[in-house]
Amino acid sequence: MPILTLNGRQVDVDIRYELEQFEWTRPTWTDERLLAASPFRYDRTPSFYVYLDDTTSAKAGYWGDSGYYDAEYARGGFVKLLAFLREETEEETVEYLIDAYAPESEGSKLTLRPPKLKIAKNREPLSESILGGVVAGPNDYLNKRGIMPAVQRLMGVGMVGGAVALPWRLPNGRLANVKYRSTRGKAFWYVKGGWPIRDLVYGMNVVYDRRLARVVLCEAEIDAQSWMTAGVPAIGTGGSSFNQRKADIIVQSPVEHVTIVTDNDKAGEKLRADVERYLYGKVGLAHGYI
Repeated sequence: MPILTLNGRQVDVDIRYELEQFEWTRPTWTDERLLAASPFRYDRTPSFYVYLDDTTSAKAGYWGDSGYYDAEYARGGFVKLLAFLREETEEETVEYLIDAYAPESEGSKLTLRPPKLKIAKNREPLSESILGGVVAGPNDYLNKRGIMPAVQRLMGVGMVGGAVALPWRLPNGRLANVKYRSTRGKAFWYVKGGWPIRDLVYGMNVVYDRRLARVVLCEAEIDAQSWMTAGVPAIGTGGSSFNQRKADIIVQSPVEHVTIVTDNDKAGEKLRADVERYLYGKVGLAHGYI
């Protein structure tokens, strides 16, 4: 497998396997690379490539998009791509890859490492000043997506430059992170220094404010807003990953019943299974399909 440098460590990563966990438009797989439509744009032409192994001209995991809208998404490395596909921060993706691929033993020889002492972080909410440059209120992008102005105001969305700002809040309403989604294409990014998405559930502040007992659990922020627009309380995982921390947040909240609605792809199927595994027996569960 190709070797990536992650947090200063050399880690063998199965790049092809990781990419195969996601749905691609018009993909062509070869031993050397994947050619497909760009995941960063609403694209139907195979204008995007990823190297699956090291070559004489590029390292494994390097990618390029010939039809890019933004130079930031013209080319890059594997961590940036996988973080986008997994809908999480790059720091979270690095942690995932190390956990998945860095072995504790090699062959029959045990690799002993000193205990990794973690200093407990008393993580603080972000300052609301981070949203100082955001023009708060309903915007054309979400209006065209069918999101009611009242829902946009409830979730505190706004515009900054050519991106929609989607605040993520803690159950007590304090600011934890902000996702910026480009209004052109599918590119997005998170505020630097924000809380990891793995430790958050989108819309949980509304659950507490309104003491909601029944919710739909979906993936993206805008998915949750779409359900809210339809009059159905909803929360979001922020991507296709679910873990014990997210489960604990839900179980400790006023929520008593969760209807799981995910995308109809491999990542969505995995998310559905993970949510059921973590929440079974702790809250009422049902499955919804669209």
